[in-house]
Amino acid sequence: MALRRRTFFSLVVGFCVGCGSSAPVDAPKAKQALVAALDAWKRGDKPDSLKPVVVQDMDWMGGAKLVSYELGDGKDDNLNLRCPVKLKLVDADGKEVEKTVTYMVGTSPVTTVFREFSM
Repeated sequence: MALRRRTFFSLVVGFCVGCGSSAPVDAPKAKQALVAALDAWKRGDKPDSLKPVVVQDMDWMGGAKLVSYELGDGKDDNLNLRCPVKLKLVDADGKEVEKTVTYMVGTSPVTTVFREFSM
């Protein structure tokens, strides 16, 4: 798990290095990218199937299956759309889990869908 966290933080830092020159988020495009990512997960696709969109979600990458999701109202923070989502998952052990998480979705310079990390 510690290695995954380090990998995640490396990705975030790598993308944030260029954030200073990024344009404001295109909120409709960001929401569309989030829905596309969640629909792909629900179908059983892998996160990298959405390239060139960059997607990161530790549950998805860890093998959890998405049963359903409900989008909340997103908040535009200029560079990202932050959107709460209620997820209904089946984890790797076959146990049903519900959780509410927040995704940060950016649209410039590339489209990114990252789940906010919480401790």
